[in-house]
Amino acid sequence: MTKYQDILKGGDLRSIGKANEVVSSVNSQEDFDELFSGMTNPDRKVVMRTADAVEKITVHHSDYLQKHKKDVLAFCRTATDIELKWHLALIVSRVKLTETEFGKTWTTLTGWATDRKESKIVRVNSIQGLYNLLQQRPELLQDFNLTLSAVEKENIASINARIRKIKNAANKQFSKCNYDDKIFDF
Repeated sequence: MTKYQDILKGGDLRSIGKANEVVSSVNSQEDFDELFSGMTNPDRKVVMRTADAVEKITVHHSDYLQKHKKDVLAFCRTATDIELKWHLALIVSRVKLTETEFGKTWTTLTGWATDRKESKIVRVNSIQGLYNLLQQRPELLQDFNLTLSAVEKENIASINARIRKIKNAANKQFSKCNYDDKIFDF
């Protein structure tokens, strides 16, 4: 068990424990690699808190993730715990993906976003992850719009709140582009 895994163990699954303390102590790729090894820990709490710390760190240091791309993609294929999925939905959108990897990731996040059996946080973060990926491939705007429309019809307040934020951001961004107005249903 690494020093980070030791710090992140114990307590209640509903708590992030000392994840924020770990975030502030990771200052290099080596530190990040040691932290990332917690993603395979058999303790669900350690995995969740590691994923939380990884998500927070990679907001500003997405380059740390590139070395772990295969693992991130594998976790997306195999994750069953909701607290891991909700972090993966954002983490995976920060990795540089090949075209094939991008397509599979887009499909995974769309599935999570539209699956009524998924937790609301997984669904919201999957929508955000799709929006983040859309920045790389704006030609997928119509597909993204269809996903939003389908999810929005469920009329779930927390999900619709995020959709409104994303639509506002998308309107500002994509209104500057020369896309056919029919694509926009915002």
